[in-house]
Amino acid sequence: MKERSNKRQGIWQIIVIAAILACMGVWIGMSFYYDFAFQPQNIKRGLDLNGGVSITYEAKDKSSATEQQMEDALSKFQKRAEAFSTESNVYLEGKYRINVDIPGAKDAQEVLASLGSAGNIYFIYAEDKNGKVNVTTNAEGKYVLARSLEDIINDGGVVVDGSAISSAEGSTVIDQMNRTSNIVSLEFKPEGTTAFKEATAWCAGQSNMRNRIAIVYDGEVVSCPGVRETIADGKAQIDNMESLAVAQNLATIVRIGALPIEVVPIRSNIVGATLGSKALSTSLLAGLIGFILVCIFMILFYRIPGLAASVSLIMYLGIVVALMLAFDVTLTLPGIAGIILSVGMAVDANVIIFTRIREEIATGKTVRSSIKLGYSKATSAIVDGNVTTLIAALVLYFLGSGVIKGFAITLGIGIVVSMFSGLCVTRWIMNCFYNLGATKSSLYGRETRKRQLKIVENWKIYTAISGSIIVLCIVMLFVNRSQIDNALNYGLDFVGGSSVQVNFENEIPKRAEVEALVQSAIGETCSVSEVKGENAIIIKTKAFLDDDNTMSGGDGSKTLQSLKNAIVAKYGVSESSIETETISGTVSGEMKRDAIMAVIIATICMLIYIWIRFSNIAFATSAVVALIHDVLVVLCLYAAARITVDTSFIACMLTLVGYSINATIVIFDRIRENMRSMLHKDSLKDVVNRSISETFTRSINTSITTLLTVVVLIILGVESIRIFAVPLAVGLVCGTYSSICITGTLWYGFKTRFGKKK
Repeated sequence: MKERSNKRQGIWQIIVIAAILACMGVWIGMSFYYDFAFQPQNIKRGLDLNGGVSITYEAKDKSSATEQQMEDALSKFQKRAEAFSTESNVYLEGKYRINVDIPGAKDAQEVLASLGSAGNIYFIYAEDKNGKVNVTTNAEGKYVLARSLEDIINDGGVVVDGSAISSAEGSTVIDQMNRTSNIVSLEFKPEGTTAFKEATAWCAGQSNMRNRIAIVYDGEVVSCPGVRETIADGKAQIDNMESLAVAQNLATIVRIGALPIEVVPIRSNIVGATLGSKALSTSLLAGLIGFILVCIFMILFYRIPGLAASVSLIMYLGIVVALMLAFDVTLTLPGIAGIILSVGMAVDANVIIFTRIREEIATGKTVRSSIKLGYSKATSAIVDGNVTTLIAALVLYFLGSGVIKGFAITLGIGIVVSMFSGLCVTRWIMNCFYNLGATKSSLYGRETRKRQLKIVENWKIYTAISGSIIVLCIVMLFVNRSQIDNALNYGLDFVGGSSVQVNFENEIPKRAEVEALVQSAIGETCSVSEVKGENAIIIKTKAFLDDDNTMSGGDGSKTLQSLKNAIVAKYGVSESSIETETISGTVSGEMKRDAIMAVIIATICMLIYIWIRFSNIAFATSAVVALIHDVLVVLCLYAAARITVDTSFIACMLTLVGYSINATIVIFDRIRENMRSMLHKDSLKDVVNRSISETFTRSINTSITTLLTVVVLIILGVESIRIFAVPLAVGLVCGTYSSICITGTLWYGFKTRFGKKK
């Protein structure tokens, strides 16, 4: 009777699963191509995958704009642009221009209106200490300037200007009486704090207009709040705003006006995908094929559990897509890297569990009991591995910027969902199959007798292999330094270059054709994007235009004129239709510093977490040393093959960090478990070797399933995707090698040489 009830329950559960799968399939497909109103392209995509709006600003007064002011303005524009998308690119174009690329946007004028034309902002006395009235009201009751701003500045009526402002945010707060109020929170820099303290101390004791400090932007009074008390800490609030939108708009004006120089927009257009129109479609196709191959592998190797994992992965993807939509995540190449890593970790969670279930079945336990024990024993490794990587994702999100933050968002979402998928969804599906009658142990695979690997004994071989690769890496860095002036082959994202816009009278040529033409003319690779709504393309190459009209960074004999001549000869356009500008790297110095600082802090946080969880500093130290080893090996590939180092390099390295740590945690978890049950005759060396042997299949299978998608990307992806996928594949193989051959050996060395002897 109970068996019949279980079967009935299993049938209903399978029907529910089938319905969920159908909904997930439709959901995933529509999310990439249609929204609920059947409008195309629901998921936001980055500039590299889908293009967006590009706006160029220029310093209004070039004679007074310094290099430092332009750098400061660049930094502030980056923060402002990230309000639209974390994947926005901001870089210098020439000496006095700032280019802002915002992915996914379709209306250049709308973005321009929201981003603003950055003029000067001043906080002034409405009536100064000498009795001069600076602000009055017009017939409509609106605050306006009573005299020219120039006179106010000359007479000392300015409290602070935009350079003294640190931040401004609009928000809604609830007071102790449960009343809501829309406010603007202002924060001043140290020099602004002192000046604002003196001004508010004087205004607080006055009446009428003397009690007010006006905010003037571009010659217009945008707000004129009264002063209730002295503000000494540099943090002020403008309360009782009409609405949240009004508060946020004022905050935006203050932030924009805080630029150290005044800039004006000179050009705005919509550009095409920098990776090419086929980059997303080929990536999705490769992802689909890789996903199918992963499912086939899981089913063939793990049988019923593999089928359950495949179903669970479809649900996993559906949930990830839903969360990306809910959090308005922009999908870019680094974002795809985060998804690949999180899918690999989702599969890895299942592989760890299934390996445990097989081990329990091999001891003679029932299938149901083995499933229960398998999940129980695998949970610690799954949680530790995922939490460690999640710590890295959180640090990267809060400290990183641009592509770093985009990678962190997709990775964080994927990790949380993968834990839920592996520990809850897959288990539920497996119980459904069990209730339907899948109770034979053969349906769950048989555990083969594990050969005891001698890993620790061969430490000299691993040291020689790894040491040789690292030495080669160092040598290649010096060789590159002498031959190409840089240790690595930095791309346009890092070193900048030249931007060439070509306007055509007829049809725009194909992307591959233009790339080949540029390569032939100046010996440099380039990126090509279309300007939507115009018959034009933008060519970006890391070669620079020097004062003598030569393109540096490549063959010195090749000139910009060579490129112009080639374009004119090939397409019959006039030379006047070709515009050129020097551009800075889109990966700004601040972004590089953010990335380095984020990775260092993330590594320290992971080390501390591993130290606490495993109660042994040797585990944490071994994991970090192995991580550094993996990074150096991939760096060696970039140096030796002179692969272009661009934003995909950052994504590749961050993916490797997450994968390497996760693979190491699994082995450390088994060492910790085996140490608790070790016999008197067992040596520490035996424990390490046995632990690595027991997790060997898991390590290989996880690598295979993760590599399947990456290899398909290499085969089917466009060149820009392939440049990212090849080093990633090498990194995944290296991460597997280090987790099997290096981490346990390092831990054994630390324990025997520096640990307490019993």
